Amino acid sequence: MKKYLPLTTAKKIRACSAWLFCLVLFQGCAGGKNLRTAPVMDGEMQGTYTLILYGGNYADDLETVAVLDKEGDRYTFEVFAPSFSYRIIRGQTAEHALPAAEQFISRHPSYNRGQMRAILDERSLVIGYEVRPLYLPVTFGMDDILDVDYVLRGDKVITTIRIERSVEEQRNRLLLRDR
Repeated sequence: MKKYLPLTTAKKIRACSAWLFCLVLFQGCAGGKNLRTAPVMDGEMQGTYTLILYGGNYADDLETVAVLDKEGDRYTFEVFAPSFSYRIIRGQTAEHALPAAEQFISRHPSYNRGQMRAILDERSLVIGYEVRPLYLPVTFGMDDILDVDYVLRGDKVITTIRIERSVEEQRNRLLLRDR
């Protein structure tokens, strides 16, 4: 005759197993050093860049950012998103990459102006630039609605781009109301 574990013991074992699985999974995803951005000094941008154009998939796509990855350094930028969400253009000079980035981010009807910031490594050296749109504050309640994170893992800079939570919630409420 087989002996069975009481139902509560089996549930505890499954719960502990699930918790342990999640802990291991999230540990693998965690880690890395958050990088910071800083204002750009005049005449600072020189050299050749890989231009990463994220978003811009439709006329009013809010999640639109351009990242200029400085070529020749040890770092490479990777976007944490499906490959159809962004385009990569390699070998762009600063004179070509910056106007292309500014044109790319300016497509939204509520676009006000662009903002360029330097992306700094852990020693405060510039490893790239971000060009993001600033929108008309009357449209979303603020002009900078994007949350962009740069996490350094080894020699890779993992870039995550999303809309600020308050703006996303506002959009969702409007969409539900219009149904």
